[in-house]
Amino acid sequence: MTDFLKGLNEEQYKAVTAPDGPAMVIAGAGSGKTRVLTYRIAYLLNKGVDPFNVLALTFTNKAAKEMKERVMTLIGNDAANVWMGTFHSIFARILRFDGDKLGYTSNFTIYDSDDSKRLIRQIISEKNLDNKVYNPSYVQARISMAKSALVSDEEYKKNAEIIAADTAAKRPLINEIYTAYNNRLKRANAMDFDDLLFNTYLLFENFEDILYKWQNRFQHILVDEYQDTNHVQYMIIKKLASNNENVYVVGDDAQSIYSFRGANIHNILNFKNDYPDYQLFKLEQNYRSTKIIVEAANKVIANNKDQIEKTVWTANEEGAKIGLIKATSDTEEGNLVAGTIFELKMREQQPNSAFAVLYRTNAQSRSIEEALRKRNIPYRIYGGLSFYQRKEIKDLLAYFRLVINNKDEDALLRAINNPSRGIGKTTLEKVMITADKAGTGLWDIINNPGHYGLPVNSSTANKLKAFATMIKSFEVVVKNKDAYDAAHHIAVSSGLIKMYRDEDTLEASNRLENIEELLNSIKEFSEQGAERAEGDLEGQGTFTDFMQNIALLTDADNEDEENADKVMLMTIHAAKGLEFPYVFIVGLEENLFPSMQSISSRADLEEERRLFYVALTRAMKKVTLSYAETRYRYGQLMMGEPSRFLEEIDESFLDIPRQARVVAGRDFRRSEKTVISSAPSKRNLKPVAEQNISNFEPSDSEDIQTGMTVEHSKFGKGKILAIEGAGPNKKATVFFSGVGQKKLLLRFAKLRIVSN
Repeated sequence: MTDFLKGLNEEQYKAVTAPDGPAMVIAGAGSGKTRVLTYRIAYLLNKGVDPFNVLALTFTNKAAKEMKERVMTLIGNDAANVWMGTFHSIFARILRFDGDKLGYTSNFTIYDSDDSKRLIRQIISEKNLDNKVYNPSYVQARISMAKSALVSDEEYKKNAEIIAADTAAKRPLINEIYTAYNNRLKRANAMDFDDLLFNTYLLFENFEDILYKWQNRFQHILVDEYQDTNHVQYMIIKKLASNNENVYVVGDDAQSIYSFRGANIHNILNFKNDYPDYQLFKLEQNYRSTKIIVEAANKVIANNKDQIEKTVWTANEEGAKIGLIKATSDTEEGNLVAGTIFELKMREQQPNSAFAVLYRTNAQSRSIEEALRKRNIPYRIYGGLSFYQRKEIKDLLAYFRLVINNKDEDALLRAINNPSRGIGKTTLEKVMITADKAGTGLWDIINNPGHYGLPVNSSTANKLKAFATMIKSFEVVVKNKDAYDAAHHIAVSSGLIKMYRDEDTLEASNRLENIEELLNSIKEFSEQGAERAEGDLEGQGTFTDFMQNIALLTDADNEDEENADKVMLMTIHAAKGLEFPYVFIVGLEENLFPSMQSISSRADLEEERRLFYVALTRAMKKVTLSYAETRYRYGQLMMGEPSRFLEEIDESFLDIPRQARVVAGRDFRRSEKTVISSAPSKRNLKPVAEQNISNFEPSDSEDIQTGMTVEHSKFGKGKILAIEGAGPNKKATVFFSGVGQKKLLLRFAKLRIVSN
């Protein structure tokens, strides 16, 4: 029965064959985490567990697909019936079944990040608020964090601490935007990504019969990347597993790097408290990297206090020492990195795709891109605009969404005059006003303008009714044709294809090619529908299935579009889960990596160190680190000190260039260990030329906001990183060039605003 387990090492075997009950597998970098999860599922099915009773949660569709294919290879087609997918896709399925308890129909629309931001921007405009103060991205993030913390719009407006924080940030009306946003989503029969989790929790919290049904269904719950779960994910898992506690989590606390998305490392650190009788397994053998890389990474992460003790090791070769590039500027850094890639390509006869350049922030890619272009080395930015975010694709998808769900007002407003049908902005404003007065949706007004007394002439009313009639005709086509034929009919009959053909430009030609590629993907999806059938789950390749599939794509899933031979450029956050033979980690300067926002808090600094650990462990053969003595930041040329993380790598692992070794005692090697301090020090960035600031009038402290550049009579220019408190207790955290980070009481600080 267990012949397929013979390829596992001893610890993997123990983890895979663990008895029922709570279990946690701590999987070090490159230790075969996916292999263990895959074999665990196969093991459960092989010993007689019904696949319909197994739930496996991942963070990307790509990971779920890979795992399912592996399980099917091991034990056959039974694996197709396992409930396996991302948190969002699995919970969306549950809400399709039971969301009516919360007032949704089963054909609800899922809004992606762009859809949500567009709706928020519209609400801000309708309320006549300043979109610079109420920045849509900021408001979106604020609402998202509230939902992830299970704070509803009603609870938000009643929470004095939250309202005080918004008021102190001069954004006191976020609670009103949150409420309006939720109301508009509900009216559109739509949920955003956060709602898929939030509403699932509400369903389980408020309807015991529903919770019991799903607890009974999921006899075994497996969770990938448990260290990346946020509060609401943690709570849902805890509810589902509370019946029999057959919860099996896999992760690595040392790779917890997504706190900015709400991930909580304490979920994995406190698993032992949630399930006192849990079993712990440690996968410590790294199959990916050389000894040098593994041991260097171990030295770095050992500096963190909050961690589960483990010792990662490898039987791989010793490998090359870690390269170190010291550059005088960020431009020279780019040139030296590009030159090193070129030399390694030639010497080692490696393809471009063997190389990855990782950085802390997206802005750092500029100098690397310029240097690679000069050497004619092809590259790709990982995490750029995805296929499904392109305008022409979003335009056609808006028609698809509207056909499935007439209440989807975001889709309606995008499609109704695209191509132009003579239905202008003024008409749509009248439609929205009429809908608000009548207490109904936009579709009802457009479908029957006369009934609701829409104040437009007969010509305009006929245009609106003609659009509604067209959409209803598309509904008939979707019901009677397969997904591809229906999609093709809509693309042609909507007028989108004709519009781009008539433009007759290179850009329009590219847009037509992208639409054709979308139709091709629908064709492939519908033809493979039978292979994806999941028992009583919907997944037969229908038009609706396709729309849900693309709505739930993650950033990582969107990166399968191109497999050309190119050097990969990406942030370290985007690199999680990937591996490359040669990795370059650039910008290793204090206040850049670690970031200046992280150095005054141990928890934040430890996350930065975990981020560096993740970067190091992406490499298979060789790592090269680089830093620059000067770099343009905030419009100023700044002096930089090497990152403290460089000091944490044992010198025996480093190939230190001569120019760095000359001043090794000062350049990046320090006798004293890392200290967490916001006090000024020689390690902080310094401007090349100090400015003498004098004789200026301070600004009103109430006008000072986060993100502004300010001046202080003693400390010079600085950037406002955060503001807390209110009235006479209002404080600002400011980063001053050449001085460091300061926390100032604004009523005494006497700061002058330089720019917004």
